[in-house]
Amino acid sequence: MRIGLAGAGRIGTAHAETLRALPGVAEVVVADADPRRAREAADKLGVRAAADVGALFGAGLDALVVAAPTDAHAALVVRAARAGLPVFVEKPVAAGLAGTVEVVAAVRAAGVPVQVGFQRRFDPGHVAAREAVRSGRLGWVHTVRSCTLDPAPPPDEYIAGSGGLFRDCSVHDFDAVRFVTGRDVVEVTATGANRGSAAFAEAGDVDTGAAMLTLDDGTLALVSASRYNAAGYDVRLEVLGSLGGVAAGLDDGTPLSPAGAGLRPAGPPHTGFLERFADAYAAELRAFVRMVADGTDSPCPPEESLEAFYVAEACEISRRERRAVTIEEVRR
Repeated sequence: MRIGLAGAGRIGTAHAETLRALPGVAEVVVADADPRRAREAADKLGVRAAADVGALFGAGLDALVVAAPTDAHAALVVRAARAGLPVFVEKPVAAGLAGTVEVVAAVRAAGVPVQVGFQRRFDPGHVAAREAVRSGRLGWVHTVRSCTLDPAPPPDEYIAGSGGLFRDCSVHDFDAVRFVTGRDVVEVTATGANRGSAAFAEAGDVDTGAAMLTLDDGTLALVSASRYNAAGYDVRLEVLGSLGGVAAGLDDGTPLSPAGAGLRPAGPPHTGFLERFADAYAAELRAFVRMVADGTDSPCPPEESLEAFYVAEACEISRRERRAVTIEEVRR
């Protein structure tokens, strides 16, 4: 099959490298808003470059991977779906809640499979945690704890258009909580703090956040995130049940040390999301190619992305208004 890739930045280039090596992929065609960057990526990887993103749709594609900037996602997904092309799109499917709802409606109307890039659904640890919950060996689940701690904040110019910590960062945790437990979130209480760059406060954002989610069976999920964790990139999820608990992401690369005697990760610590989730990124693209080849259902359809976005939206309202917010308040 011939797969187009829109966006030749860091993650787009990584996706192109994975795709070109997958069985069943005969050609990868790369395009970017900056044609020079697309040509450089194509030359480096030995794939073909299109003149621009629009030219991808005339390249005889069988599917499209969208790794362009966020504000381009919605239009590309809708255009591809209406053209009958299966799509893989990095989160989010749109920059805001209203746009996400519109994309979901357009994809449903087109009847074309779309897979959203929530890579933690393909991370071996998160998959094993989900299986532990489903098997019943943990008993009834009472607590889930998930964290995303970045080694350094993004550039100031990124912060203003990011949508905020909960929408940009913790949305992965919200999706992971739903994926692992198989439950929906019904209410949130969230807060945040600023102790780092003034750019966060100036953008109405926070550099550290915490949220308590109540799930539909009474399980409590605690989500924390920070842009400041110079020890390394730390993503973990714990599931605690009446009979036992498991942890995903607790390995030799975890940038965490015991306060006293105890087990210490052998290191080196994870440096960023591409390295921490390398296996997951490859696995989700393999799943996408299988979906296109076999005509099967999407393993992460836009509706799942929308549910995680509802949680993020509720958390942002809760933080700003200092109150509990139900998901039904933001649902459209």
